[in-house]
Amino acid sequence: MRYLLDTHVMLWFLEDSNELSKKSRKLLVDSENELFWSSVSFWEITVKVSLGKLELEKDWQKQLEREKKTNRIQDLPVYQKHCEPHLSLPWHHRDPFDRLLICQAISEDLVLITRDKTIRKYKVQTIW
Repeated sequence: MRYLLDTHVMLWFLEDSNELSKKSRKLLVDSENELFWSSVSFWEITVKVSLGKLELEKDWQKQLEREKKTNRIQDLPVYQKHCEPHLSLPWHHRDPFDRLLICQAISEDLVLITRDKTIRKYKVQTIW
């Protein structure tokens, strides 16, 4: 299967947090799965860190890159085609980062790993 990680999923995975569901953790370590990390999530983290809304370890970027390599997590840039589903996307969610993750998952036919219940209101495959 092909999965896109929501921002909180990657952060909890990096921290080895109990917040991450057992099912999600199992999917992340299964080498049969294709995993994707969106540049949208990296952008979200940098915005929240710069605003003081999120505190991470000093070397979080290096840790992120190590984990992506170790766990075969592929970078997913934002392409123009990822913005097209936004034209018809209902406004259940106001968060621009989450909305673009939803659009990427739809465009790339990815299952979005997320705990966010609002995202589940959209016509996008999710798992938690």
